Amino acid sequence: MLLKRNRCWILFALVLPALTLSCQPSSQKIPALMKAGDPGFVSGELIYALDHKPTPECHASTMVELSDGLMAAWFGGTHERHADVGIWVAMNKKGTWTHPIQVANGFENDSVRYPCWNPVLFKPSKGPLMLFYKVGPSPSDWWGMLMTSDDEGKTWSDGKRLGKHAAINDLLGPVKNKPIELADGTIMCPSSREVEINDKDQWRLHLELTKDFGKTWEVIGPLNDGIEFNAIQPSILTYGNNRMQMLCRTQEGTVGQIWSTDNGKTWGELKASTLPNPNAGTDALTLKDGRQLIVYNHTQRKGEFPSGRNMLNVATSRDGIEWKVILTLERSEGEYSYPAVIQTTDGMVHISYTYLRKSIKHVVIDPSKIK
Repeated sequence: MLLKRNRCWILFALVLPALTLSCQPSSQKIPALMKAGDPGFVSGELIYALDHKPTPECHASTMVELSDGLMAAWFGGTHERHADVGIWVAMNKKGTWTHPIQVANGFENDSVRYPCWNPVLFKPSKGPLMLFYKVGPSPSDWWGMLMTSDDEGKTWSDGKRLGKHAAINDLLGPVKNKPIELADGTIMCPSSREVEINDKDQWRLHLELTKDFGKTWEVIGPLNDGIEFNAIQPSILTYGNNRMQMLCRTQEGTVGQIWSTDNGKTWGELKASTLPNPNAGTDALTLKDGRQLIVYNHTQRKGEFPSGRNMLNVATSRDGIEWKVILTLERSEGEYSYPAVIQTTDGMVHISYTYLRKSIKHVVIDPSKIK
């Protein structure tokens, strides 16, 4: 009996590290709150003032570089899931943000209107500016939409459904974070589906690819079963030699990671990274200097402050495995979440994120001055 009990304790000791890897934050020191004058800090501002809100609430921003500035988009309305939630955009030209305007809504007909969700802006090397977004009553029942612009957002086409695919049902396009463009012009969209099976939500990653700006689609995945790891909202990182990595939000207390060695055709096992995640959206990109960068909440979902979405951070890595936290963008009671990140042609990194669900904040950093 004693021998059996000892064996149980030995087994527990061996398994415990694997279980806790996905729920313990890294022990590295977190930088102090970023401020003007710090190395790499360029600017930080709200896209619109809190006393001049176009909608009561907003969330889930996205950004893209245009020939003469930036464009940002997000969903806004009374509150998330409310039928009046639409897609809003603002332009930044010569350093000033224009007042937001609504460019899409969820009207089906005179008597049916659904909320809009998670816009994603993308400008391919050739072709129109693309605005992906979702419409539907909830993430388990939404569908993907696409609008395009041939004049960099001055005018837009009507929104059209992306259609269906046998592997995932409704196509969504990029579910939260930006696509990447492959060498042959294929647009690879990181995506995910929240499905309900036996009254339980299961989160599964997949990729949606188009070679003709959204007319036809190929699907790779689902890439996980949604049982050991529940993962959504991936970002794609590239490493050369056909190696790719996706980082994603999970329910398991860690940023999830999954790797490909054949340019995204097949993928390995979804595993924990060394970065914590409080069940909140992240975004990441490959910098021009070869480093990888992620914007995320370096917290756990519950516990002492800071926890949940009241601290937002930036980390970098050379190999996608060992990460160094380099910035703290926010550290205060409230919600600072759902970042989007791009690097513009001048090398600057632009980050947008939800600010208290009341506005969208835009921060610019110079990565060459932060090591």
